[in-house]
Amino acid sequence: MTPAALADLVRAVATDVLTSRDLDASALPPAVTIERPRNPEHGDYATNLALQVAKKVGVPPRDLANWLAEALTGRDGIAGAEVAGPGFLNLRIAADAQGDIVRQVLAQGESYGHGDLMAGRRINLEFVSANPTGPLHLGGTRWAAAGDALGRVLAAQGGDVTREYYFNDAGAQIDRFVRSLIASAKGEPPPEDGYAGTYLSDVAAEVLRREPSALSLPAEDCAEIFRKIGVNLMFDEIKADLHNFRTDFDVYFHEDSLHKSGAVGELVEQLKEKGHLYFADGAWWLRSKQYGDDKDRVVIKADGAPAYIAGDIAYFADKRGRGFDLCIYMLGADHHGYIARLKAAAAALDDDPDTVEVLIGQMVNLVSDGKPVRMSKRAGTIVTMNDLVDAVGVDAARYALIRSSANASIDIDLDLWSRKTSDNPVFYVQYAHARLSSIARNAADLGIAVPDSGVELDTEVDLGLLTHQREGELVRTIGQYPEVLRTAAELREPHRVARYLEELAGAYHKFNESCRILPKGDEDVTPLTTARLALAGATRRLLANGLGLLGVEAPERM
Repeated sequence: MTPAALADLVRAVATDVLTSRDLDASALPPAVTIERPRNPEHGDYATNLALQVAKKVGVPPRDLANWLAEALTGRDGIAGAEVAGPGFLNLRIAADAQGDIVRQVLAQGESYGHGDLMAGRRINLEFVSANPTGPLHLGGTRWAAAGDALGRVLAAQGGDVTREYYFNDAGAQIDRFVRSLIASAKGEPPPEDGYAGTYLSDVAAEVLRREPSALSLPAEDCAEIFRKIGVNLMFDEIKADLHNFRTDFDVYFHEDSLHKSGAVGELVEQLKEKGHLYFADGAWWLRSKQYGDDKDRVVIKADGAPAYIAGDIAYFADKRGRGFDLCIYMLGADHHGYIARLKAAAAALDDDPDTVEVLIGQMVNLVSDGKPVRMSKRAGTIVTMNDLVDAVGVDAARYALIRSSANASIDIDLDLWSRKTSDNPVFYVQYAHARLSSIARNAADLGIAVPDSGVELDTEVDLGLLTHQREGELVRTIGQYPEVLRTAAELREPHRVARYLEELAGAYHKFNESCRILPKGDEDVTPLTTARLALAGATRRLLANGLGLLGVEAPERM
């Protein structure tokens, strides 16, 4: 019996109890909250339903809790129901009913825990979208990990997810990059507002290898060559680094295409016709304040050039035109203003602002030997994705970036994340999977049948034998996974999956210390042996599932 199944049972029983006493069953919440008590002596699960509903139906909470306890006692799967405190209801689940969770995991395999929360939604998930002016910095790297994980989580809940990279190949930053490349090619220092780092000399040298006469051309032609080749080289490097980081995109959208196609100009004219733009101080302004922004925004500047928001509005309209009903933007810490700005853009297009979601990621800092790491050998003044990966590896880098809420700044201790010890969270979780894989191999060597994932467990396997406290705790931890995954998708918080995996690994390690799985020496294989092997197999499957959602490997050996 999963927590979800228990919640359904409690609600059904509560409906019967209230109806039988001529009380208003509509006072019941749509979903009953089921939690695991911190103290195991208080039962396997608990609910505060009586406290929630009693006042609404005009009865004392403890009376309602007692009625529920009486009605639940003796139901299939319920081993006991007790009232505690002012009206809490503590529940104990029969071992055989609890063991059904193990059967479900093994039968469903990779799909266990998947749901339909996002079913029918076409989701455009835009993340990273770093300008191709240098290697990916840590902020972009955080979104490369967390964004990719969020995409996997949303897809696991039935969403049709398109991962998109908005390729900024227009604007002042590209101009600065081009000037920096040309200066490097000439052996000159970068412009005052330019970029620095040895990567510039690498890119400049490759441009000259392909176009040896570039520097002898007129300035405009020279800049165009360095722009075209240099930007493509830099973007190819970014894409290669992302792929090696296990983050790939379905769409690479070029900002410049919005301008060249005339989409920006057409949209501006539409907004003018509808009265959403007004002319003042030589510029065209969006009435964004009336749509919830903190101020009106310039769309067409006094010199006739479009402001950034012009492209943003056209880009949103393009996404909606492609059929997406949810557009998620994952932006950096300095983009808080974009939340109201993008929602205002949607409203100005007579669209629903709720089709726009903006997630803001906070800063990432690296620490080594207790001191901040502030500079990359290749990129100069910034620390890059490759600096992090070179220090700790892809698995640790992804996990470290995902396991904390994006709303919080994080310090990544390179010494900690490099260690092969249990205080390294990713090692702790991966080691649990490796140990479980070793148990499966050892069982096979002993000629003991090992339950296969994705296959129905033999009905003769008696999971009701899993009565040890540590067995029950592990089974109940496994049972939390579907709700964890659903909540992670609903709140757009993939870090919940990582934290859950650490809890699951902890429950497994405690189980393994207290409950021997395989027989020793001449001991016989008992029904308890096969039941524990099934529990071990379900745990292994779930660790692999969760790590897969994070884009982290589940090693067979360590």
